[in-house]
Formats: sequence, structure tokens, C-alpha cells
Amino acid sequence: MRAQKGAAEQTARAEYLLPCTLVSAARARRLTSAFLTRPRSRIAAVGAEQVADATLIASELVANAVRHGHTGCRLRLQVGAGHVTVEVHDDAPGRPRTRPGQAEDESGRGLAIVRALTERFDVAVPMTGGKTVRAVLAI
Repeated sequence: MRAQKGAAEQTARAEYLLPCTLVSAARARRLTSAFLTRPRSRIAAVGAEQVADATLIASELVANAVRHGHTGCRLRLQVGAGHVTVEVHDDAPGRPRTRPGQAEDESGRGLAIVRALTERFDVAVPMTGGKTVRAVLAI
């Protein structure tokens, strides 16, 4: 884990490396909740609803990286400037796809849920390979 506080912007950041196992999604939930509920003196507190949303988003994105990317991943969290940002990077090629889901489906709705909860959602494909999925929530 690496945590930083930017002096100019008043942000807090954390980064976690997670292995390619299904329990990584549960670990991402715990890490996200702990990071967002940590007291900070110069950054606005994150409300319970936003903590719950960010925790769900981190879990969904990590689960997708592990399940579909078949690689470990890097979870990055940032809070400050009125936003919570959740980023998940994996080394697998290909962009994630949102697919239409049916009410009786047991899976496949994760990205649709993430998009519905966020103010901004994007996918970056760096020249070095892999992809970074970023979700930004307003606080």
C-alpha cells in the first residue's frame, strides 16, 4: 500500500496490488471502506452512501479484472476536490463491455451498475498494455 497527501490539492490516495483470485473482490471492498472512512483533517468527509457506492464499484471492477482479465490488478483510490475516484488496472488486453442484462441474470450487470452510480466512467488503454478502468463519484 502507498498513501499520499497532496499539499496543493488536499487529496488522499492509496494504491493496492491484488492477486488474481476471486477473494480479491472482497479484499477490495474492505480496503476501500477502510480508506474512505479514515479521518482526514483537511479533506471533506465521505458520506456513508458514497462509501457504500465506492465499495461496490471497487468490488465490481476488481472482480471483472480477475474474472475476465485472468490477471492480478492494481486498485487505486483517491478522495478530494469533491470526488472519490476508483481505478482498477490490469494487464489484460481488450476493453470491458457493458452488456444488456435481464432481471433473472445472475451476472453480467456489474459495469451497468458502476456506470449508474458514477458521475464519470472511462477506460484508458496505455501504450504499455493492459487497461485502466476509472469511476468517479461526486461527494
